[in-house]
Amino acid sequence: MTTTDKFEPISGGRLLAALNWRYATKQFDASKKIPAGTWGTLEETLRLAPSSMGLQPWKFIVVTDPAVRAKLVPASRGQSQVADCSHLVVFALRKNIGVEHVRKNLERMAEVRGVDASALDGFRRMAEGGIARAAADGTLDSRMASQVFIALGQFMTSAALLGVDTCALGGIEAPEYDELLGLKGKGLATLVACAAGYRSEEDDYAKLKKVRFAAGEVFGHI
Repeated sequence: MTTTDKFEPISGGRLLAALNWRYATKQFDASKKIPAGTWGTLEETLRLAPSSMGLQPWKFIVVTDPAVRAKLVPASRGQSQVADCSHLVVFALRKNIGVEHVRKNLERMAEVRGVDASALDGFRRMAEGGIARAAADGTLDSRMASQVFIALGQFMTSAALLGVDTCALGGIEAPEYDELLGLKGKGLATLVACAAGYRSEEDDYAKLKKVRFAAGEVFGHI
């Protein structure tokens, strides 16, 4: 689909039903695997995730090798979802992105939109200036890390709409992940992981009511 294709929005009821169905899955059915077509769609939702200035400061590591996943369990404080899910996605930050990354992105933009790169000089200067200021005040990686979590949220919502269960795994030993996945020395750093697959019928957490504060507690209207 392109921006010129006709888009038919889903109903609000369908969206809210998917979000109410979703929960942080504690037990996955290891025998159930996400079909290739469904997984391909989910990978595309990650590729389409929004980011500040479109810089995409991330790399998504999809781990399906059982041997590697077994090694990641101890680095995940024993969380069994890492081994039992169908697909494990590790969300890694591209550290210290600079001029080279900005220009690579602009080259891709020019290619996709069919324009000369020189037509994007104004955007290039803005992006490079923003990156330089964040680097100078020591906030570059933290700012870019916040963009990676936007991708995580989009992935989990998309999975719910496709009937795929997920569990975000923040309680992991990131340096150990970096070591086991060969990310050290490549300018990449693990931030969070997300297990995806299908819930086990024995997972009692699936039966619990979702608990959220009342709307009046979380919204302010001005």
